[in-house]
Amino acid sequence: MSPSLSVVADNDLQTVKQETVAQRVRRLQTEARQLAKDHIHSLTAKMLEVEAIAAEIAEGGDAYPAGVRDLARRFVEDTGARVQTLEAITARA
Repeated sequence: MSPSLSVVADNDLQTVKQETVAQRVRRLQTEARQLAKDHIHSLTAKMLEVEAIAAEIAEGGDAYPAGVRDLARRFVEDTGARVQTLEAITARA
């Protein structure tokens, strides 16, 4: 025999109904900004991961073609500056 079900009041639903359109817009904008910051943080973390791989390739010696090593070396040089730029822009926002 399964337990009987009962209706429970949803207090959160009442709060949402009392929220004005302007309040909802502000709340959603705040959530969107936070999601964007999280997304940018994810991008910078991935860029740093790729930078580490590129550094390994750049230092990998003759096992990698010279052109690939050169591209990887330039990627390493550029990535640090780009990550710093992303972090500076995000800090201002």
